[in-house]
Amino acid sequence: MLWEKPGDGNTRQTLELAVQRAGQLGINNIVIASCSGATARELHSIADGRKIICVTHHNGFDKPGTNEMEAATRQELEKMGVQVLTTTHLLAGVDRGVRNQFGGVYPAEIIAQTLRLLGQGVKVATEIAVMALDAGLVPYDEEIICIGGTIQGADAAIVVKPAHANHFFGTEIREIICMPRIKKQV
Repeated sequence: MLWEKPGDGNTRQTLELAVQRAGQLGINNIVIASCSGATARELHSIADGRKIICVTHHNGFDKPGTNEMEAATRQELEKMGVQVLTTTHLLAGVDRGVRNQFGGVYPAEIIAQTLRLLGQGVKVATEIAVMALDAGLVPYDEEIICIGGTIQGADAAIVVKPAHANHFFGTEIREIICMPRIKKQV
């Protein structure tokens, strides 16, 4: 499915298509990017009992020493059975710190920009798949569904078989369930 443009207007349909495809493929693990918790909460309401892992921005993403997800929201999601992962972003991390300090472009950022050719949501979905695997929250050597978006909400969903970060290029994007046709939000 191709959405005409990126953004949160595609959220509900993206979630529905992801859950539908998970059912067709017998996939139980769905990983979703969500900083406020709203998209993860919405996914939970339709996920038919599947395991949901919500990946947030890392601490300090917006402001040093802070996390964008309110503690009450994190507790609410965890009480619903949603696992919440807050960790360093796979394709930013220390490479971005080096770039911010010294300038230049580094391998992780080149990979991120390359994945953005398919849209920000596909890039995010690929990244959080590996982050969830490295955290031990999804099984190794199995397909999972991952959902990402452009700024807010969800507009991309993929079937992916992630590899650990130290073997990143073993990751396979097996299917693109949906993504925006136009990649840049205007």
